[in-house]
Amino acid sequence: MPVVTAPLPPLLLFGRRACHLCDEARTMLDALLADRAAHGLPVPLVEERDIDTDETLHRRYALTIPVIAIDGRELELVTSAAKLRRFLAEALDGAAGAVS
Repeated sequence: MPVVTAPLPPLLLFGRRACHLCDEARTMLDALLADRAAHGLPVPLVEERDIDTDETLHRRYALTIPVIAIDGRELELVTSAAKLRRFLAEALDGAAGAVS
């Protein structure tokens, strides 16, 4: 699996307003990215996309938000910090493990 090198592609968070799962995913993502930065690991910029402002995004993600995507990879229904940590490690480092 290739390692993503600088400049990193943006990490996209697909969700909607007033979505408690989306808020929780953002909180987990912020914490995990801060942990990666503290360990000297690459950290992408995060761009949030509101699926309610784009009909195509709404059709694609309405039943699976929150969704995290980077460089063609997606993680749907982001509700587990462990899965999100693993996804980031695989997508950004090309590794199956993660820094704890």
